[in-house]
Amino acid sequence: MPAPPPREGSLEAPIRHPLDWRNPAFYDEGSLLEELERVFDICHGCRRCVSLCQSFPTLFDLVDSSESLEVDGVAQADYWKVVDHCYLCDLCYMTKCPYVPPHQWNLDFPHLMLRAKAVKYRVGDVKLRDRMLTSTDLVGSLAGIPVVSRVVNAANENALARRALEAVLAVHRDARVPRYQRETLRRAEPGRIGRAATGKPAGATTGKVALFVTCYGNYNEPDINADLIAVFEHNGIPVTLARQEQCCGMPKLELGNLAAVQTAKEANIPVLKALVDQGWDLVAMIPSCVLMFKQELPLLFPDDPDVQAVKEAMFDPFEYLMIRHKHGKLNLGFKQPLGRVVYQASCHQRVQNIGQKTREVLALVPDTRVEVIERCSGHDGTYAVKKESYPVAMKIVKPVAVRVAQAAPDHFGSDCPMAGAHIAHALGQDGRQQHPLTLLRMAYGI
Repeated sequence: MPAPPPREGSLEAPIRHPLDWRNPAFYDEGSLLEELERVFDICHGCRRCVSLCQSFPTLFDLVDSSESLEVDGVAQADYWKVVDHCYLCDLCYMTKCPYVPPHQWNLDFPHLMLRAKAVKYRVGDVKLRDRMLTSTDLVGSLAGIPVVSRVVNAANENALARRALEAVLAVHRDARVPRYQRETLRRAEPGRIGRAATGKPAGATTGKVALFVTCYGNYNEPDINADLIAVFEHNGIPVTLARQEQCCGMPKLELGNLAAVQTAKEANIPVLKALVDQGWDLVAMIPSCVLMFKQELPLLFPDDPDVQAVKEAMFDPFEYLMIRHKHGKLNLGFKQPLGRVVYQASCHQRVQNIGQKTREVLALVPDTRVEVIERCSGHDGTYAVKKESYPVAMKIVKPVAVRVAQAAPDHFGSDCPMAGAHIAHALGQDGRQQHPLTLLRMAYGI
């Protein structure tokens, strides 16, 4: 019997297959290029993802300028231009592609890009700058030294120093780079580490949370984590900190350094699993870090029961609060309206498939109107600071910034503080962004 013809799209729920990244065949460049050609040909015939990021316009421009006007006319050496523009936001998989598994074409574009990045990394095709930018623990611990932080922050605000940084490390002179704080969150909250507490369960929550602080939330914007702690404890949810933590591994994942991801996993998972065993739920303020534990590590280590246990216990902060609200456990004693709020739902929060929990929580505040922008900001942590990709990142964020400007809101920001800062940068309003957790604390008047 002949095989059935390919279906045009799929009505079935998408699934993600584990990554066989420890198989030597995963790094075979020949088979990788064959798979890139197969997938690029499908993408060329579809083109639904053209508005998401620069990877797809790059691919389609290569095809359209080739002699055959097909993927077979594109030099395989140019495939890497497509790979370099992918920052693994996952939106093509989650919101656009009709051919994701279980469709017979089995198209997982982000994980194919991850495989390509891993091949590049293994052969040493990685810039020193990218190794440094993704070493967030090392950079943060050095820049967080009080004397060093003053020097780093001053240099980042000096035009001459920024030109030198661009010349040496190819960090764009106009890109917004985060400040480093002398008083990190973990320094400010030593009494929370290892504390004991009793929570009031509600739904899937135990009513007490261990905060995965994150590199950015520790070294760059600890005030947002302080807002999270204040909001949660105002709702009767005790908060502790893990006794130690490393970067979740997402920056190294995006670089293709899967061995470093494994090292981070081996440092973090035992500590987090011990907290889960003690009855603590887990939250993190950065959506990418939540996604790392919810999706990427479980797909990289599908047979590790501790990884799976941490996955089940990890929550986005607003997801957690909405679960509590549905069981009558959210404090609704708001003191201050927020007016009109426009916020960008970060890509890595949307990929978690939890719905618009941030909007739902903020909408509980009286006299508050919330508008959600579901479009990528183009930041990605490092993409928006690199000399070669900063102009593209500014192009990607422009529609978001335009919508914010047109709305003229009382408050704007993003679930991802880096995305929020990038939007403010595009508006020429650096520092005006406010994280939704900050807004919720304002509404409580605490």
